[in-house]
Amino acid sequence: MVTFLAGGTGTPKLLSGSDAVFSPADTTVIGNTGDDVELGGLLVCPDVDTVLFSRGGVLDTDRWWGIKNDTEETNRALHDLAEDAGFSPGPRYLPADKQTAGRLLSRWRRFSGVGEFMTIGDRDRAVHITRTSLLDEGHSLTEVTQTLADAFDVDLTLLPMSDDPVASIIHTPTGEMHFQEFWVGKRAEPEIERVEFRGAENAQATPAVRDALADPVVIGPSNPITSIGPMLAIPEIRDALAETTVVAVSPFIEDTVFSGPAGDLMAASGFDPSTAGVADAYPFADAFVLDSDDDTSLDRPTVKTDTRMDTHADAVRVAEAVAAALEVA
Repeated sequence: MVTFLAGGTGTPKLLSGSDAVFSPADTTVIGNTGDDVELGGLLVCPDVDTVLFSRGGVLDTDRWWGIKNDTEETNRALHDLAEDAGFSPGPRYLPADKQTAGRLLSRWRRFSGVGEFMTIGDRDRAVHITRTSLLDEGHSLTEVTQTLADAFDVDLTLLPMSDDPVASIIHTPTGEMHFQEFWVGKRAEPEIERVEFRGAENAQATPAVRDALADPVVIGPSNPITSIGPMLAIPEIRDALAETTVVAVSPFIEDTVFSGPAGDLMAASGFDPSTAGVADAYPFADAFVLDSDDDTSLDRPTVKTDTRMDTHADAVRVAEAVAAALEVA
């Protein structure tokens, strides 16, 4: 049995090769929900859906989000209508008094659908409509995720990190914004002052998540702050990681990050933007997988391989290194 913590694209890429090493029937994936948003009344779970679509064989692997060959007619119509109505483009975050109105799970991450700042495909949208409708019928996010996983014939266990709301909020000199506004709407351009995981102190891990964290845990090369950080901010999850075997794959080669804003986010959160900083962010990790060109000296066992994952064979190679690291952890 093994459990992966997944966010962004790093861990999903690793999972694409994990079957060669870990049986899907014995594999659980806990997905980050800190960057979920309610957009136009629909709950969008980007990190959970990346795993859902990948394991369902429909992921757009050119972008590593959304459904391949999806149409975008509704998205285009929303943009056309917003333009014709005279609305300026960009994210439209609902007012503060609306952030805690409506469904509890959408707190602090509610955006208007006018002009739709995230590109949602039509088949992708059907998933969000189904998810939101089932939530409004009274089902938990965990139950809804299992229903969707069954519909996509997902061969492993996929769990959201919590059934409670947690929102990744980026604080900037001009004010706070949700991570999706920072990353998608603003293209990561604003200066980062700090990162807040709003609601995490009161969020609980579900019984399924607690059970999964009793097994050895793998953290792939995901962004330590906004992909993994929301999970670590939930006390029950962080405490559980301190009690189990954990292997982490660094998303850096020394001080060079593979992709995304991880470096800036690490620095703003008080960590050196490097493999050494990742080790500081993961004090509970028992072993690490580092790139062959990474000469960082850590105080824990390391296994080295080429950690770049552009092909299935690459992902298998890194998964094999993870298995080796679990042996020495």
